[in-house]
This record gives sequence, structure tokens and C-alpha cells, in this order.
Amino acid sequence: MQKLRGLRVEAVKFGIVGLTGVVVNAGVFWVCLKATGPVNSLSGYIATSVAIGTNYLGYRYWLYRDRDAASRKREITLFLIFSAIGMLIENGINAFSVHVLGYHSATSQLIAKNVIGLIAGTAFRFFSYRTWVFKALPETGQDGDAASGQELAAQAELILAAEQVRYAKAE
Repeated sequence: MQKLRGLRVEAVKFGIVGLTGVVVNAGVFWVCLKATGPVNSLSGYIATSVAIGTNYLGYRYWLYRDRDAASRKREITLFLIFSAIGMLIENGINAFSVHVLGYHSATSQLIAKNVIGLIAGTAFRFFSYRTWVFKALPETGQDGDAASGQELAAQAELILAAEQVRYAKAE
């Protein structure tokens, strides 16, 4: 039950960061559509790229700040890979809407990309980020504490024994 509660809190925070990204994404997309005309796919990639940068900051420094950050290079690489796949999902749905279904208006593209595409991309990102990018630190439960405590005690005894041998040789 505790894990479900933790997952719910994580999902809400993920949604808050994601909503910030949606606002950035939609705003940049709308501006790009107006500025560049019919270059819809490029507008989507520009907007999503800006939102990815915004979201990384929110995920790393707010939502997943307590997660393992030992390898930032690995983390950023995986984040960008999974974000790019999410971007392809979003923009693929937009391209399908434009080129197959024939919806060419800016409003219909905004809906295709930032509603339908965003839902599909967000579901993919949520599970990939929490599973592979921002890996949870190992949990310590009752059994885990006992096992890790026993391991620590054994390691401490070995260190003390080694120190006693070293001091005996020094005398």
C-alpha cells in the first residue's frame, strides 16, 4: 500500500513537471507554426526539444532529486534517448493527422500533437524515466536493514582485525 501511495505522489509530481513542459511545448509550437508557416514537423521538433530541456531540470532537481545521480552522463544520455522516442511518438501522431487524415489547420495539429500525441508520449516517458533514467536507490526494509547491518558488521570486523595486525607490526 505504501508503494502505491509513493507511486501516486510520484505520478502527480511527474504531471506537474510535465504540465510545465506542455505549456512550454504548446507555446513554442504555436509560435513556430505562426513564424514558419507550414513547416509543421519541424515546429513540433523545435517545441518538443525546448520542453525536453525544461522537463529535465524539473525531473532531476525536483521530482527525482533523491534518486541515484552517480552517473550524470548515463542519466542524460538515457533521458535524451527516451525523450527522443517520446518526441517521435508525439510528432508521428501529428504527421499521421496531417498527411494521412488531412487535418492541416494549426488548431487540429495542436490537438493531434499536444493532446493525443502527448498522452501517448507521456505514458512512454513516465515508465521509461522511472525505470531506466532516474533509478531509485535501493530500498531498506526490515529484512534489508538486518542483512545490510550484518554485512556492515562483518566488514567492520575485518577492518578492525586488519588495523590490529597493522598496529601490532608497528610496535
